[in-house]
Amino acid sequence: MFADIAKIFIKSGKGGNGHVSFRRELFVPAGGPDGGDGGKGGDIIVEVDKGMNTLEDFRNRQKYVATPGEEGGGKRMHGKNGKDLVIKVPEGTIIRDFETKKIIADMSGDNQRLVLLKGGKGGLGNMHFATPSMQAPKFAQPGQDARELWVQLELRVIADVGLVGLPNVGKSTILSMCSNARPEIANYHFTTLTPHLGVVGLKGDRSFVMADIPGLIEGASEGVGLGHEFLRHIERCKVLVHVVDASGCEGRDPVEDIKTINEEIGKYDPDILKKPMIIACNKTDLIIDEQGSDSAVTRIKEIYEPQGVKVFAISAATNTGLREVLEAAWTYVEEAGAKEVEVYESEVDLETLGHKEQLAIEYKKLDDSTYSVEGPKIEKMLGYTNISTEKGFEFFQRFMAEQGVIKTLRKMGIQEGDTIRIYGHTFEYYDTDAYEDEELEKAIDTAFPKRHQPKNNGEEE
Repeated sequence: MFADIAKIFIKSGKGGNGHVSFRRELFVPAGGPDGGDGGKGGDIIVEVDKGMNTLEDFRNRQKYVATPGEEGGGKRMHGKNGKDLVIKVPEGTIIRDFETKKIIADMSGDNQRLVLLKGGKGGLGNMHFATPSMQAPKFAQPGQDARELWVQLELRVIADVGLVGLPNVGKSTILSMCSNARPEIANYHFTTLTPHLGVVGLKGDRSFVMADIPGLIEGASEGVGLGHEFLRHIERCKVLVHVVDASGCEGRDPVEDIKTINEEIGKYDPDILKKPMIIACNKTDLIIDEQGSDSAVTRIKEIYEPQGVKVFAISAATNTGLREVLEAAWTYVEEAGAKEVEVYESEVDLETLGHKEQLAIEYKKLDDSTYSVEGPKIEKMLGYTNISTEKGFEFFQRFMAEQGVIKTLRKMGIQEGDTIRIYGHTFEYYDTDAYEDEELEKAIDTAFPKRHQPKNNGEEE
């Protein structure tokens, strides 16, 4: 398997819930609420590791979950924040939404560290909801939910010079002779199955990164073999060195080989052919008939040098002619040095990325005057809110307005006096926007008619 694509599941930490408690100390009357806030959930952070050049690490581990925040405590104690989870990726990794295939981030250029999924905020403790008229709130705010997402990691090698060509033409040998890289070398096709990078040093403190791109075959642009997996690594190279077997020892015509590879590259992305190209006619040491060698190299020069392509006769096995190829490549790299690596723009909104779709709110019209509203988020909020109190009900009302519930019910045609059913609770709808501020309290009293009705002994219920 070619380790330049990986699918992983990422999930940020859930925010800790706010705490409900009251101060109880000897000789301290009416201590009041002292429930602390919940801790923030951990973020999912992606960071470039320049020491990595493969996605092999993601083959054995697919699930990455940050630590949730802890619940707040009594005595105004803040819950512990969740620990961030940092995921290391090679430079040049493109992160996509697995479902939509939209680009989330391109970890190239200046994008070296990115908060991919934010952890949920911690909920507020009941100490925040105390007012002169509501001194003992028995509700707190739940922490925000975690965000989760399946993403696809796609590596595109970033190198200055890319070695391209058919299988078994000597690309790995060239890289091993020019740098400290030690790719596997053997006399059979597809010895190289993953791109190898090496730093090429030249006199005068000059250097550039060279990549050995696995051999391409005819039909690669249409996905034959591992075509797309190999072709994507050519996109970010500044210079292409086309290596061709000039000896024809496998019975192929070198000129046709060059034509075949260029056609496949052009079908995949025509802009790649606009990059500077050098042709390295390799394996000249295997030519017994010198006239035949001159014929092959001469034909290539006659065709491509008028197009501005430099052609060199080399032998990677005997280290002949490589210096000239490297100097020519350095010249092109230096000319293209001012050009920054193309970084793909994000196609999604990171602020909303990873929100759970299952928390959608469901609306039903049971009859002409009765509406049902349900959803996990509403059910969760009811569990943390004491709606039998005025402040608790106002808190729940604000939540319903923020979630767009009231707005949606209005679009469905709800009228004043209609009934709303929410998980066993029944409410009579009043359009509070139609009331003046001094009438709002009267509307709330109407919704909870028993709250201020005195009992026989004169106490309030």
